[in-house]
Amino acid sequence: MSAITPSESESQGDLQGDLWVFGYGSLMWRPGFEFVERVPARLIGEHRALCVYSFVHRGTPEKPGLVLGLDRGGACRGIAFRVAEKHRTSTIAYLREREQVTSVYREVTRSLWLENDPRQRVSALAYVVDRGHVQYAGRLSLAEQLRHVLQGHGRSGINRDYVLSTVKAIEAAGFRDNQLHRLAMMLHDAHPIQLPRPGEQEAP
Repeated sequence: MSAITPSESESQGDLQGDLWVFGYGSLMWRPGFEFVERVPARLIGEHRALCVYSFVHRGTPEKPGLVLGLDRGGACRGIAFRVAEKHRTSTIAYLREREQVTSVYREVTRSLWLENDPRQRVSALAYVVDRGHVQYAGRLSLAEQLRHVLQGHGRSGINRDYVLSTVKAIEAAGFRDNQLHRLAMMLHDAHPIQLPRPGEQEAP
């Protein structure tokens, strides 16, 4: 799996027609862009995994959280969003600003099978993990995942909420992710770390 070249990446905004975007994590429940259609979809060749240390959105470099990435091998079910052509360029710009804060994700084009009546195959924009990046966590045990998720808190909020919201979105789409569902059960049983309210001093 390789990243698209800079020229290919830049040309994404210049292509004609509607844009498809594949959401497999927070994009499923908080896309943040305007779309005209959303369809359950399957991507072959990569799978969803909590394999990215979060230094910005759900953690800090000192206390990393853990977020999802598309890692090589297997398959992933998620949501395909169809964006009208007139919003193509602005949507790509938004996604790059959101997903590539630290360049841990590579912007690629992947084939998706839409899980609708025609069972269409479309090309979609997707963000896959860069295995050579310092934030690539690899395959962590459930205990390690739990520890990072419980401690994680960043610009976009609490790491625990990110995982539980993603599981809720997966269930709403009519499927399961066994690894994430096991972690969600552990998070429900665990006591979240209490963060100080604004203006309060953190306990020593």
